[in-house]
Amino acid sequence: MTAAPMTTGARIEVRDLTKTFGSFTAVDQLSFHVEPGRITGFLGPNGAGKTTTLRMLLGLIHPTSGSATIDGQNYRDLDHPSSVVGSALEATNFHPGRTGRDHLRVLAAAGGLRDSRVDELLELTGIPAAARKRAGEYSMGMRQRLGLAAALLGDPRVLILDEPANGLDPEGIRWLRGFLRHLSNEGKTILVSSHLLQEVEATVDDVVIIANGRMVKSGAMSDLHGSPSTIVRTSNPDQLAGALRVADVMSSPGTDGELIAETTDKRLVGDVALRAGLPIWELRDRKADLEALFFELTEGTNRNLGDGASPVESDAISGLEGANE
Repeated sequence: MTAAPMTTGARIEVRDLTKTFGSFTAVDQLSFHVEPGRITGFLGPNGAGKTTTLRMLLGLIHPTSGSATIDGQNYRDLDHPSSVVGSALEATNFHPGRTGRDHLRVLAAAGGLRDSRVDELLELTGIPAAARKRAGEYSMGMRQRLGLAAALLGDPRVLILDEPANGLDPEGIRWLRGFLRHLSNEGKTILVSSHLLQEVEATVDDVVIIANGRMVKSGAMSDLHGSPSTIVRTSNPDQLAGALRVADVMSSPGTDGELIAETTDKRLVGDVALRAGLPIWELRDRKADLEALFFELTEGTNRNLGDGASPVESDAISGLEGANE
């Protein structure tokens, strides 16, 4: 069997991007990049500026200043945009009386793509049985799959998705995770905005977290929490901490009576506890907790957290298509 050809992804670069609506600043001097062959999670509380950023990247909103480019170009300057960028920003952009297949055929015709690509995508996204059903009768999960099929019609090098797991059942979420990994392994550049933090943690390679339109953290998932460590529970954490120091292992108390040892060598921790005559009640790797990091970075700093869009933001952008998050 011949291996599928590798897709050459395109680099996304956001540099000093700013968007103001009257006196409200939705995006403020934001800079980050997304590399080919990697899945990047774009995170932030409601009103943080995620959707506004994605719409500027796709040329739907003009930035006040700064730039958002794909393969070094603004979206409007791309010669064949459907072959470079595929996007799904909402799962409601369908004519309710049109079948799923007809919806994709209209998009394919507009992009100069062959009809056979439509059936390929219906099969690939798992909705061939619903192809003749009117889109207005689709469940939210089916709409998400149809939106993903539409985004992939041109076999783009870059895929930009806003909340793609909304409405999917657990099986659908698992399918989406594997599907996105398959696309990234082909070399595609994938940027995913989501509020499902546990799912993001299980899916992405890199994370960009924003609040109030500003960057608060970015980097590889594996690097966000510093050095790996081990959680240990015992009857006397202070005594174990002292015994670990003798073995050149530093530790610190956790939030619930546990001890966090700065090592991944669980055998060493167990041997030290045994020599100290201490029982081990729990011994496990301390895994990265994206949810804890997210709230640590954004809670109490985002003006819209828990309240939806601010009155200023709502008033400023109510007349602009899709600008409000």
